[in-house]
Amino acid sequence: MNLTEEFEWRGREVRWRRMGSGPDVVFCHGTPWSSRLWGPYAEALSDQFRVHLWDMPGYGQSSKLRDHRVSLDVQGELLTDLVSHWELQSPHVVAHDYGGAVALRALLLHGCAFASLALVDVVALAPWGSDFFRLVRDSTEVFSALPSSVHEGALRAYIAGASQLGLTPGQMQDLVSPWLGADGQAAFYRQIAQADQAYTDEIQDLYSRLDLPVLVVWGKNDTWIPVDRAHLLIERIPDAKLKLIDGAGHLVQLDQPVQLATTLHGWLTSQGSVAPPRRGRPRSGATT
Repeated sequence: MNLTEEFEWRGREVRWRRMGSGPDVVFCHGTPWSSRLWGPYAEALSDQFRVHLWDMPGYGQSSKLRDHRVSLDVQGELLTDLVSHWELQSPHVVAHDYGGAVALRALLLHGCAFASLALVDVVALAPWGSDFFRLVRDSTEVFSALPSSVHEGALRAYIAGASQLGLTPGQMQDLVSPWLGADGQAAFYRQIAQADQAYTDEIQDLYSRLDLPVLVVWGKNDTWIPVDRAHLLIERIPDAKLKLIDGAGHLVQLDQPVQLATTLHGWLTSQGSVAPPRRGRPRSGATT
């Protein structure tokens, strides 16, 4: 899905798109992903909600300049300013992976107001990161110098581990392609090098202060961020709800799209009034 709008922020080009009408929903992606993972879900929900997709700088269609930091602290500040730029008073937020920490930092540290928060297999509690992720983070210069063919092979193996059911060739190519070529390879290792657990350590003791509806959704077979993190998270967040999804790994959007789409639609519609479905085209589920 092409992100047709642009927000200039501290020299970065942030690509975004808005569609639909009704209560506002903002989707936050993780790493090494982009808003593309949320595209089908946003399109399906746009019958009843005004949905917002965006790519963090360093990812997807947004700028990937070498001298711009892409760490969690920067992304949390950006989300706060982006919500303000969109003139949203209190949107619903759906976040995956790294995007969970970005949304939580915006909420807890920067005064961004949300109506509700759905956290899907998120980075939120230490320790986090797969074995490969931690290895790369500790040896970034070595991995950055890999021949392109070796880099692509390692990248494909890494991404394959995020799915429980296995990715189709098309899905794999979509996820790998942004990180190929000289610029893509450099950007891939740069964002891992800047992934500092200190940015979640800074906020995880504040989760008990959250006073908005929170849903925690997790793939039962997530090997990147194990499901025990979901149980620990709901213990820290007052009145948080938990939904575990069978047959899903970290990429629950691709492993179990129908279950996730049904869960998110039910959650969002339970939070208040929604626009009636628009006529003129059939409703479609969030498939990929």
